[in-house]
Amino acid sequence: MKKYLLLFCLMAVVQVAFASNLTAYSHLTEHKVSKDSVVIEFGKSGKVVIIVDSKEDFEKLKLMNINQIISELDLEENKETGELTIVEIKKRDGSIKEVVKVYEDGGNTEVKVGGMRVYVDESGSNTRVKVETGAKKRSDPQFRTYFNLDLGINNYLENGSFPTSDNPYAVKGWGSWMVGLNWMASQRIAKGFHWDFGVGFQFNNFKFENRDFQAIRGEEGIGFIQRTDVSGFKSKISASYLTAMTMFKLDLGGSDGSSDRGLHLAAGPYLGYRLGGQSKFVYRDLDGSGRRKDKENTGLYLQNLRYGVRGELGIGRVKFFTTYDLNELFQDGKGPALNPITFGVIF
Repeated sequence: MKKYLLLFCLMAVVQVAFASNLTAYSHLTEHKVSKDSVVIEFGKSGKVVIIVDSKEDFEKLKLMNINQIISELDLEENKETGELTIVEIKKRDGSIKEVVKVYEDGGNTEVKVGGMRVYVDESGSNTRVKVETGAKKRSDPQFRTYFNLDLGINNYLENGSFPTSDNPYAVKGWGSWMVGLNWMASQRIAKGFHWDFGVGFQFNNFKFENRDFQAIRGEEGIGFIQRTDVSGFKSKISASYLTAMTMFKLDLGGSDGSSDRGLHLAAGPYLGYRLGGQSKFVYRDLDGSGRRKDKENTGLYLQNLRYGVRGELGIGRVKFFTTYDLNELFQDGKGPALNPITFGVIF
């Protein structure tokens, strides 16, 4: 009884929504047809209505048998054993739109309204209800493009380890940011296996833990000078790059290739060209008055090219990345031997 009440409510809603320009009809309503018609009844409720426009069509109809008529309709055999009820809307232009469909088979009931499906299972001791919104599954296209944002924390390795705090160029993790804007494309090679490639802009900051040291460009290389005449507030080196990258990605979770579910792994090389670089030293006078800053936009003997490897780990919608430069940050012999490394999150 609840199923029929649901169906009647849905019919009422549809009738109100479409009353201005649509006419609802049911298959059980008497048809008033002005043209000649042939009605064939079979079984308990089976009925076939054939409408003809002219005498010539009626003569052709007499020459056909029922098997030939069904064959002409090109209908598939209906193997359903349950009861099917359909509510349709007939528009003024003659087109028909299915609004509500109810299929009952024993203790199972399926109600379809637009793109939503409701499944009711009363076969057991407890009634179970499942609702599907009709949202389409994400596909795994052969080729697609996408954009992502990298937000990470910079550091560097010296002889395989992070510089200790007694070094003037040791960086402060919180504040040594890397921001990357990447335009990417993905080519599907096989199910769950992709080749990603693209270009991006990276903006790197290396904020010194010892904020009283200022990085300056000397005649023979970069120097780190301790400023005792002022009170250092912030000291850092920054560099920006245009980078091309490529990765091979393996999806281990989602069957649709979207990487929005499950686990995915990716790794590959990158090559970047430096667009700019500078040092920045922000300080106050010893008496605490004023706030000033010194900048050097000379590049500070930074390498013009950077190359390294990038790895990604995705768990559901959360994605992490890491990059490691295989070459050093500064030119050979012009500064400490530092290889930048970055950890971060992909948005």
